[in-house]
Order: sequence, then C-alpha cells, then structure tokens
Amino acid sequence: MSARPQDTQTEAARQGKPAGGLALAALRILLGSVFLWAFLDKAIGLGHATPREGSWLSGGSPTSGYLASREGTLGSVFQGMAGQAWVDWSFMLGMLLVGVALVLGVALWPAAVGAAALMGALWLSSLPLENNPVVDEHLVYIAAAVALAATRAGDTLGLGRWSAGVKGVSRWLA
Repeated sequence: MSARPQDTQTEAARQGKPAGGLALAALRILLGSVFLWAFLDKAIGLGHATPREGSWLSGGSPTSGYLASREGTLGSVFQGMAGQAWVDWSFMLGMLLVGVALVLGVALWPAAVGAAALMGALWLSSLPLENNPVVDEHLVYIAAAVALAATRAGDTLGLGRWSAGVKGVSRWLA
C-alpha cells in the first residue's frame, strides 16, 4: 500500500522541510530588519521616526525623546536614564548587533538574549500597556527571537550552519 500524498506532506511538515525552515528564515530576516531599521533611523535620521538633524550622528540622543516621555509605572526610572551616554551606546549597539545577527543567521542565542534585554526594557517602560494588560509587540519580539534561536533558524538562508563549522565557534554562537 502506497502512502497517500497528504501523508507524505504531513511527514515533511513534521520534519520542518522545507516550508517550515523557509518560514522561520523569513521571520528571522524580517525581525532582524526591524532592529536594523530602528538602528539606522536613529543613527543617521532616515526621516521616518527620526529627522536627520535629530540623529545620533548629528549630536542627538537616540534614547532621550522616548525615555524622557515615560510616565507609567516605572516612568521616573526611565526618565532618569534618558540621554545618558551609556544608555545611548547600549541601546544602539544592541539594536545593531541583534539586527545583524538575525539577518545573517549567526549567534542567534546571544541575539535572543540581546533582544530580550532590549525589548524587555522597552516593555517595562511602556507599563501600564494601553491595549492589553500584559502582552504587546515587545514580548512577541522576545518570543520570536527565542524561537528562532531554539529552532536553529539561521541554518536556512543564513550563515548558521557555516558558522557552526568554524573552529572555536560553539553551537550556541552559531
């Protein structure tokens, strides 16, 4: 008795080939693009959320406008961090490194940790949330980054498999 076509498709879906891997690769690249866009917009002022004259390269602070406007539960904590050099550098470096890692498909576990730190802080700064008492896009981004790392999403359309073969690079960094 031969396998029915849907049985074969079900088995392929269970193995994550190829549609699952491609879907995760697309999610990885899109999520990385979100981080890279935010970095570029704040760094050089692409004119979307940040005008050129307010960009980091023009002497603006990438964190002062947002953090200074926080009024929620932890508003005073975040207002006090607004515009500090260590906060600006940490935020911008984090956005750049997470974005590059996700787009290239390398170092997905460190990228997931970085995404969790960045998005977790932004989630805390947003409390209380407007549309849902607990969940917003920041938590969705954290979950997506962890899922991408856990499923080795960098192996499809990324450099994850290659970087895992580089001597001295552990699987956690690939």
